[in-house]
Amino acid sequence: MLTALALLLAVAVVTPHTTPFLLLLVTRILILAILAMSLDLLLGFTGIASLGHAAFLGLGAYLTAILAVRYEFGLSWDFGLVILFGSLLGAATAAVFGLFALRASGVYFLMITLALSQCVWGLAYRWDALTGGDNGLNLPGRPVLGPIQLGNDAAYFYVVFAFFAVSLLALYVLVESPFGKSLVGIREHEVRMRILGYNTWLHKYIAFIISGAFGGLAGVLWAQVSGQVSPDNVTLTTSVDALLMVVLGGPGTLLGGVLGAGIVLFLREYLSTLVPWWQYVLGGMYVLTIFYLPDGVLGTLRQRRKAAGAPAVGLAPRPVRSEELRINEGGIE
Repeated sequence: MLTALALLLAVAVVTPHTTPFLLLLVTRILILAILAMSLDLLLGFTGIASLGHAAFLGLGAYLTAILAVRYEFGLSWDFGLVILFGSLLGAATAAVFGLFALRASGVYFLMITLALSQCVWGLAYRWDALTGGDNGLNLPGRPVLGPIQLGNDAAYFYVVFAFFAVSLLALYVLVESPFGKSLVGIREHEVRMRILGYNTWLHKYIAFIISGAFGGLAGVLWAQVSGQVSPDNVTLTTSVDALLMVVLGGPGTLLGGVLGAGIVLFLREYLSTLVPWWQYVLGGMYVLTIFYLPDGVLGTLRQRRKAAGAPAVGLAPRPVRSEELRINEGGIE
């Protein structure tokens, strides 16, 4: 964990002194890392895979653009309130989606979240008067956050890094709490958790809402860094990218999503300048990861270090096996 924190601190110190391209790339990586970590809360810790996170990111992004473009009043430039409203919108949408999606499990849950996300895409594509339709919305510029001029790329990087750090800390505290241990117990053996008296549906529902809130936060930050919001932000590709980031980095590690976002965006931006068939390289890497690193990069390193008796890598609790579960006053241990 200390190594990971040292690397993140080095990123915060070094990145603003690099090229504008790299500064923008790292900023995008940190934003998508928030989205990947929010999905990891479901996939890695609760054991449910979702293809609906593009909806949360898209709604946060569209809220930001609509307030800035369609309604020219003070609220549109109050970045703190937009962050709050974007997170609340993501949480509210997840609360509605969860009522339908959590009635199912496995591939059926996956397909329901995909269908609900496509409904959001349909609204973004068809509601021209509000969303701009296929053309999307162009933001006039970044607002201010107190004395901070977010129009400066270095200043905006530090703001994004601050939100990323807070998100990472909040999710780490969450997964280390009794509630987080309960989610791990559900992932390992949901039937036994029910026998122990836990309302597993409610636990998954709350986790889904929290995940949606962080997805909405990522959407607000993404809209400001890209300067343009369109239905492309709500497509299936966005949800698949987030899922692959988690799988590539390592489900159940939090930092795996950060690593996955870095690998995917770096290869996409770098390989696309070298070869026209960069998608095949990226797809091949995904396939090799599934075959040879089923636990992801950090997950595999953690398992090997664990087998060697060394401390685990990544911000994640020790996996709880079903035979270890028992009730105590603090929850699961």
